Amino acid sequence: MFKHILVPVDGSINSFAALDKAVGLAGLTGAVVSILTIYRHHSLLEASLSMVRPQDPRRFDDVMREYAKEIAEKAKAHALAAGAAEVHAFVRNGAIARGIVAFAKDREVDLIVMGGRGVGSAENYMLGSISHKVASLTQRPVMIV
Repeated sequence: MFKHILVPVDGSINSFAALDKAVGLAGLTGAVVSILTIYRHHSLLEASLSMVRPQDPRRFDDVMREYAKEIAEKAKAHALAAGAAEVHAFVRNGAIARGIVAFAKDREVDLIVMGGRGVGSAENYMLGSISHKVASLTQRPVMIV
């Protein structure tokens, strides 16, 4: 049935609920679980706001990448503890919905399982939720938990 399940994880409770659902499905089907955490690139204006903290001069994108890696690794440990046989974690940068869809296509994912609400920004309220965008952009089945 399913050989490869993708779970986008943003650290929210709902994304971890989706991960639990995906691990359960993988246990029934023998599917591989891929966890994907995408952080959004910030504009120069947004990045310049991080410069007001002289005690932490790192670039904002570097901080976001590190945080995304932490989320992905935490999700991978969670999935393994829940009984997943094979789990891989990935971190990407870019447009979130389009990044999920592109990853699913490139990796030939059979199912995308994602939370209905995550840790979004004001952009999500104006443009629609990430799960709605993914479901409308992909040709793959999407389960929204």
